[in-house]
Amino acid sequence: MTRVLAWAALIFGMLYFLLPLVGMTEFSLSMRRGVYSLDAYGSVLSDPRFWETFGYSVAMAVATIVFGVLLVVPTAYWVRLKLPWIRPYIEFVTLLPLVIPAIVIVFGYIRLYNTSSWLPLTGTPMGTNLLLMFGYATLALPYMYRAVDTGLRTLDVGTLTEAAQSLGAGWGTILFRVILPNVLVAVLSGAFLTFAIVIGEFTMAALLDRPAFGPFMQILGANRAYEPAALAVIAFAITWACMGLIQLVTRLQKHTRAGA
Repeated sequence: MTRVLAWAALIFGMLYFLLPLVGMTEFSLSMRRGVYSLDAYGSVLSDPRFWETFGYSVAMAVATIVFGVLLVVPTAYWVRLKLPWIRPYIEFVTLLPLVIPAIVIVFGYIRLYNTSSWLPLTGTPMGTNLLLMFGYATLALPYMYRAVDTGLRTLDVGTLTEAAQSLGAGWGTILFRVILPNVLVAVLSGAFLTFAIVIGEFTMAALLDRPAFGPFMQILGANRAYEPAALAVIAFAITWACMGLIQLVTRLQKHTRAGA
């Protein structure tokens, strides 16, 4: 009986998530009356704004990932090595973006860094891009930190550090040539999640008036019928591709370790 209920719950969950996706995909293929076609996808992909906004968001995602890795990996490593007592406080801080809405965060940024403030980042496109990257890094912080922290839990950080120091390695060498390669899978997991967050984020990019992919999706949805469904399917495919890459990298890493 328990097995039947488990299968019933699984099937119900799959239908709950898959049926809306199937319906959306079917609608995106119905732009040409009476037959299925890829006209909506062709219309989206031939729009110069699609490539402009998607390219901008990809560039911002890469910048956010680099910044997040440089911020989180040294912090998580040092906390685990030297400051274990502060770990609960760090975890609390990294959880705040999950309970503070993005609109509150971005309004705080605008208030602090507008053109009349002590650091007018919003006065130039480069400064606004930098501010948006910090906002994206804040939204991705819970996922990046937990991914890296989980990876560090599998290591004997103290022993690795002592062994590297006994061979004459400095802190930079220890961090980037010893610790980082050993938590690479965890870092990549956080990186792919960060990429998915940045690609679909709307609030911060819209309020900072940046040409990102999220606002483009909203504008297209307000003015077209079939193209928004096609764009949603594309965005969904990108997100699931990121999830698939996480699984692939994890399996390859396990296979490499087993072979070694």
